[in-house]
Amino acid sequence: MKPPAPAAVGVLLALALLALLHLPPPPDHSLLPLPASSPPGPPRAVAAPLPGGQAYRRRRPMPRTHLQQEQAPGRSRRRRRLERDTPPWLSADDLQKMWLLSSGQVISKTRVPAHGQIMRVRLRAVGEAKGDAKGDVLAASPEGDCQDGCCGLIKRPGDLYEVLAFHLDRVLGLNRSLPAVARRFTSRLLPYSYTDGALRPIIWWAPDLQHLKDANNDQNSCVLGWLQYQEMLKPHRPMLVARDAPCSSIPRSEWSRLALFDFLLQVHDRLDRYCCGFQPDPSEPCVEEMLHEKCRNPAELVLVHILVRRSAPSRLVFIDNAGRPQHPEEKLNFRLLQGIDSFPAAAVATLRSGRLQSLLLQSLCLDRELWESQGGAEGLRPLLQTIDRRAQILLRHIQEHNLMVFEDSPR
Repeated sequence: MKPPAPAAVGVLLALALLALLHLPPPPDHSLLPLPASSPPGPPRAVAAPLPGGQAYRRRRPMPRTHLQQEQAPGRSRRRRRLERDTPPWLSADDLQKMWLLSSGQVISKTRVPAHGQIMRVRLRAVGEAKGDAKGDVLAASPEGDCQDGCCGLIKRPGDLYEVLAFHLDRVLGLNRSLPAVARRFTSRLLPYSYTDGALRPIIWWAPDLQHLKDANNDQNSCVLGWLQYQEMLKPHRPMLVARDAPCSSIPRSEWSRLALFDFLLQVHDRLDRYCCGFQPDPSEPCVEEMLHEKCRNPAELVLVHILVRRSAPSRLVFIDNAGRPQHPEEKLNFRLLQGIDSFPAAAVATLRSGRLQSLLLQSLCLDRELWESQGGAEGLRPLLQTIDRRAQILLRHIQEHNLMVFEDSPR
């Protein structure tokens, strides 16, 4: 036989190489690209045996995202513990908002008019894609970037007791304050004064709070004077047409919840911003701003921070709840209770149970930043004892005046 021509040999070699290229790859070394959501890394781990013949599945290692790199290690474990140890008075919605506030990445900021030391920020939740189209559009629109409920108000370090107020509200079953957590900020978007390591409260921003259009009175949903308020509290007041009475959509039971809450925290700004119920020190804002002088004429007194949400116009929303933890007992403001003839039964029962301090500790320990900054249970004990003493004084007031309790409506 004649040896094959060189051209024929070349064709055979080309066909052989082509066949090799089309052979399937070995299963352990797939040449297929990984899905877009799966970053390169070691292959998925298989179940490993545990003592007793059981097995657990090790999670596949995932690279840390930019947001996760900014957070302290163990954040996911803390979230699982938060969900596992949650007391019954905190709802799933509370937990979701608390997690957003404590771990969300700051992606935009806006100054709040007439409140120079408060910053409204938009947050991106852990796990939300950085290039999320909706988030990017909203972040670029300062006026509409908070309508999806992903914003918070960063307040002053001195307002840190707002976090305690939130937990007190939930422990008592009032459910009228907005979720709040303590946090240290590191975002480069914020001014240095917000990132200097100081612990600040951040409060969830409710997008549907109803504000008056008056720029000088936008912290109210309705204009209500002290005399009108006292008239509203009368049990047999004349029936008024809703549009003819300010705040007439708010039932008397809401004012009872507010009075109880404000008395325990000694929040004066809402019901008594003029300090008419006690003798203020000369350094008090109500004295420096010459508001206290108006106590002589009750017709001039107005309530502030009386807010409702458009989605629930008959329920008050409690804001600016830091109160006065150091307010002396001999100067407690009983004017906050004036005109109130009944209180929510569940809240009163909690005050009477003798467990208020332990319930608050159980709730507050979920906020690790606050807990550790205050020295844990021992550091928080004096503050909780102050609130508990005020609770006992309130109970005595209820007994001495033969005041009633009412059953709460569903949450």
